[in-house]
Amino acid sequence: MANTTEKKLLSQMRRAIEDFSMIRKGERILVGLSGGKDSWALLHLLHLLRSERGNDFGIGAVTVDPGYPDFDPSPVESWCRERGYAHFTEPSNMYEIIEEKRAPGTSYCAFCSRLRRGILYGVAEREGYDKIALGHHADDLIETLLLAQFFTGEIKSMPPVLWADDGRNVVIRPLVYCREDDLAELAMEKSFPVVSCGCVLASCVHTERQRVKALIGRLERENPGVKASILKSLGNVRFDRLMIVKN
Repeated sequence: MANTTEKKLLSQMRRAIEDFSMIRKGERILVGLSGGKDSWALLHLLHLLRSERGNDFGIGAVTVDPGYPDFDPSPVESWCRERGYAHFTEPSNMYEIIEEKRAPGTSYCAFCSRLRRGILYGVAEREGYDKIALGHHADDLIETLLLAQFFTGEIKSMPPVLWADDGRNVVIRPLVYCREDDLAELAMEKSFPVVSCGCVLASCVHTERQRVKALIGRLERENPGVKASILKSLGNVRFDRLMIVKN
């Protein structure tokens, strides 16, 4: 029987999928399984939902090997194999490309993310998947909104459903209503084999996102409900109260 956290997360994911029409009958969904807690939770919850829906959609998972010397996908591969999950590891030369092409002063993580997304697009097209599912959660959407406002002067975040610029690939984010703390709790309860991407900078760079995360955390502790309010604002936009120039 599912525990309380699992039931809560499954309900939230089910609601997001229904609200934004993310998964239709017969579709094949490719999960980007990085090996982090969020992608593990996503894969686990999607399998629960698939069973609940009578296996009316397909699930596969891919782990992109970024080429970092310390990245080890074997725990991910073993876990998926033992549970019968369709999974494969996609090799790449991301590490070499990042070292060669990244402009000085630009975000290491952002460049890595763009490269990884491009690889996922290619894999989905090659393997015949209809949509790519990523493990971004409510906290990611909240942080991205504030990051855009603080540092790029835009009001934007991560949409639940995103059509790629290539016009073919579709990205879905079934965890948009789920909180990071709950996902971490599920990962611990299920003993998912969480692995690091192997990037030496991931644990030592104090990024703008980490600063924004800390700021939101302080605000939430002082005023419980701040996160819920910011998330709600993403679907409650008052265009007539914004400074939009009309041509």
